[in-house]
Amino acid sequence: QIGARVVKVESLARPDGATGRGRQMEHFDVLVVGAGLSGIGAAVHLQRRCPDRSFALLEARDRLGGTWDLFRYPGVRSDSDMYTLGYAFKPWEQPKAIADGPAILQYIRDTAREHDVERHIRYGLQVRHASWSTADARWTVQAVRAGSGDIVQFSCNFLFMCSGYYRYDAGHLPQFEGSERFRGRMVHPQHWPQDLDYSGQRVVIIGSGATAVTLLPAM
Repeated sequence: QIGARVVKVESLARPDGATGRGRQMEHFDVLVVGAGLSGIGAAVHLQRRCPDRSFALLEARDRLGGTWDLFRYPGVRSDSDMYTLGYAFKPWEQPKAIADGPAILQYIRDTAREHDVERHIRYGLQVRHASWSTADARWTVQAVRAGSGDIVQFSCNFLFMCSGYYRYDAGHLPQFEGSERFRGRMVHPQHWPQDLDYSGQRVVIIGSGATAVTLLPAM
């Protein structure tokens, strides 16, 4: 792959305990975990400032964009102004500083395309483990491939975590006593159903943080 070196690895463990002999492990100077706003920015900086270094981005999902691709609830937007949250090398030029989610996602996609970053992204690889060897001065990173569950290993000299702080598989949902008897539909905004029709319905929003005060006016 782009700028990669290949080293031999004797065994590669699978979640079920089996191992694959003689598989290859790619080595990069830098591995970036995540292909969202931060990961795409890191990739551009690496290309511009360290053109002689090899790198790859490991993205658990099948699309870039991170938070701004995942969250699709009505009114989703940034809580910070994009003039400061955006990239110094690609200033935010739209008039709306507190931008909506689709606009931010397009901004990330445009950046990746303009700087030819997407060719460095490995989609469907969720990083599960990383270990540092002082003797070898390198990281060994294990990722699980979506769909097959295969373990894929990489090594790198520098590990750059741009993975955010959300659990992408499921948002936080407290246990509410009696919720199993509730006859209505319970929805978490992190996985907003595209077919949800709430017109004419009586809706209760639990919480009063940034998501709630964004969601309520949009609904």
